[in-house]
Amino acid sequence: MNRLNIVTLGTKDIVKSHNFFKQLGFKTSVMGEESNPDIIFFKNEGTRIALYPLEELALDINNEIPPQIGTGFPGITLAYNAKSNEEVDEVMKIAEQAGAKIQKESQKTDWGGYGGYFTDLDGYYWEIAYGDIWEFDESNMLVIEDE
Repeated sequence: MNRLNIVTLGTKDIVKSHNFFKQLGFKTSVMGEESNPDIIFFKNEGTRIALYPLEELALDINNEIPPQIGTGFPGITLAYNAKSNEEVDEVMKIAEQAGAKIQKESQKTDWGGYGGYFTDLDGYYWEIAYGDIWEFDESNMLVIEDE
């Protein structure tokens, strides 16, 4: 097992979240009715993202004793690797205009790159970052070499 195919984000309002991500430029595929979707898959490059109702996701994990839905930092971040500082700024601006809350303005990072963080409508943390040593493959996935 050496592959991650889908990251599913539990969402409080699937229609509102769908509109948010469409504003960010994601192409999507809706399963069910557009006004009340069952699940939404993103047609993005690389690992796929899905939106699913939060309560249903908790019940899918364990129908009898679902995990508690709480507040605070969930211990997970999602990352978009940009190809320039300007792209980082552009994505952060689009996210904010779509309703994201900027958590950390774009800036030089302690690892020598450039990036910032925002939270989406459901509080998931997204890192938008660029590193001048990064390379991308033909699928626009970040190339990570073994050392």
